[in-house]
This record gives sequence, structure tokens and C-alpha cells, in this order.
Amino acid sequence: MRARVRQMVVDCRDPRSLVRFWAALLGGEPVDRARGWSHVEAPGSVRMAFQPVPEDKVVKNRLHLDIEVDDIAAAVAAAVALGATAVGRTVTDEQGAFRTMLDPGGNEFCFVTG
Repeated sequence: MRARVRQMVVDCRDPRSLVRFWAALLGGEPVDRARGWSHVEAPGSVRMAFQPVPEDKVVKNRLHLDIEVDDIAAAVAAAVALGATAVGRTVTDEQGAFRTMLDPGGNEFCFVTG
């Protein structure tokens, strides 16, 4: 059996808004679908789909995206300008560096180098 990831689905209260954040951050065009769903196909990535749910996010994600960037500080500034929130500070170790972020829906992701 061969399996591959087709898309990653994010539960959220406002798919139309959140897909626009991710499209602006990663590239690609936001697509609004039936039943309140939205998605974006960013270049070099799997499709990110956004599924409407009635509840707010209340606990830490068990899965998050690591987004490779050339300059973490510049990526943080751009993401914050789009509505993200920076968490803590940049951490550097033998693997490289990362900075934890929250998208406008409160979902964790990291900018990484190395």
C-alpha cells in the first residue's frame, strides 16, 4: 500500500478569514467551498483546508507546521502584520533555530531555520 498526504485540515470558527491569512503567508489563492469550507494550495506544500466548527480552540495543538524561512525575524514581522501572534522568543540549538507563532485562530506553527 502506498499512501500520501493529500491535505491538512484545520478546524476553525472562521475558515474564510483563516484561509486568507495562510494564503498571504504561504502563497496561493484562497478558495471558499460549499458548507463553509475553504482551502489554499500553497506552492511546494500540501493543500491546507479549513473546516468550520462551532467551538473555539482551547488547548495546545498536537500537530503543528514547521515553516522553513531564511530570516526568522523578518518572517515573524510579516506574519504579525497579517494577524499572527509571536510566542516567546527565538530558540537556537544544534539543529538550527525556531520561533513559535499563533495564527489568527490560535493554531500553533513555527518558523524554522537550519
